[in-house]
Amino acid sequence: MRKDVLIVDDEPAIRRLLIGALDRAAITHAEAATAAEALRLAQVTPAPLVALLDLGLPDRDGLEVVPQLAAQGLSVIVLTARDATDEKVAALDLGADDFVTKPFDSEELLARIRSALRRKAGPLASTSRRDFAEGHIDRESHAVTVRDRPVELTPREFDLLWTLADKPGRVVTHDRLLETVWGPAHRHDLNYLRVAVRALRRKLEVDPGSPRLIINEPGVGYRIAGAA
Repeated sequence: MRKDVLIVDDEPAIRRLLIGALDRAAITHAEAATAAEALRLAQVTPAPLVALLDLGLPDRDGLEVVPQLAAQGLSVIVLTARDATDEKVAALDLGADDFVTKPFDSEELLARIRSALRRKAGPLASTSRRDFAEGHIDRESHAVTVRDRPVELTPREFDLLWTLADKPGRVVTHDRLLETVWGPAHRHDLNYLRVAVRALRRKLEVDPGSPRLIINEPGVGYRIAGAA
């Protein structure tokens, strides 16, 4: 029987907390206290779908494990007590889909897990359409709909929204957004991104001053809220 979630953490108290939350949500799980055990469990058939990965493992740095779990097809959610922004960015660049900073809210973490499991359930029905909270974007028709109304975007705004909506609910780093939308020569031109995000929020958010759709992860990047 497949275990949907692989918990990778060397702290028994954290594992018990996670197991309790997953049990309440009826999400099956396996657990590992070391990187070696996690990599072994990631290779079982059928493999887990999502890994909750602590970076502070006793036998290896968790950052080294991220690409190996991702290569096995697992969606990796990093759990970390480390506050360093560069490590969060590194985890995302190495293949993590998301990160949660300890201490964390169990309900928020469960929502992130359910979102990851939905993404693993099957391919998108259309390669040209991406759904996000309160709306969708269609690349073929170059159309954007939010709260059942069409929204006109500039080509740059459209590309930025598409890049975010391609990973709903997941953080996309500043560098990745700048490289994708503006090109590699502009990967450090953060002001370009900030101006474009402000413009998108004015067009998409109910209250641009209190955004709920395009969410800032300070020092790391942005995420777009996923569809319910």
